[in-house]
Amino acid sequence: MKKLRIAVWVLVVLMAAFLGAGSFYFTRSPETANSGGPFGVPFTLVAQDGKPITEQAFRGRPSAVFFGYTHCPDVCPTTLFEMDGWLKKVDPDGSRLGAYFVTVDPERDTPAIMNEYVSNVSKRITGISGPVDKVTDMVHGFRVYAVKVPADDKDPGGDYTMDHSASVYLLDGQGRFAGTISYQEDPATAVKKLENLIKKG
Repeated sequence: MKKLRIAVWVLVVLMAAFLGAGSFYFTRSPETANSGGPFGVPFTLVAQDGKPITEQAFRGRPSAVFFGYTHCPDVCPTTLFEMDGWLKKVDPDGSRLGAYFVTVDPERDTPAIMNEYVSNVSKRITGISGPVDKVTDMVHGFRVYAVKVPADDKDPGGDYTMDHSASVYLLDGQGRFAGTISYQEDPATAVKKLENLIKKG
């Protein structure tokens, strides 16, 4: 009987370790997830001009990538407006730094809608959308938090908002994770981070 109890406890400990490792894997931050290679996953989506866009857009020069959606009431328009200002300061001609706005709501955000929305804010930022399943895979692959929140719990198929990560992801010229700019971060700090990113290349 004693041996049985010991065996059960060993099993419990092993299961706890397994569940803990799984939890760490799925919740760890981009900083700890990055192993030195390109961050995220390969993808084939659609840019706001209707042309295909892949992870290769995040290669060759540093990138600032923001995940949001066009129905966002305040975080997204504020961040895009701020990004446009930062970009004009650190890279006026747009040759040294790429900037992207990836939708987390592809059901509503078609490339055409992304084009209209982003163009009204910035000429420097490229909107990215595509088929729901492919966008979802890309968002999850970049470890971005995004969850649909129904406006009415009794009507989950009706109107909704998206709860999502609010940071701007910074990638170096090889697509490796290089940090983030937090929502409403001090403008001078944000600009300095982008200047450092450009210098890093």
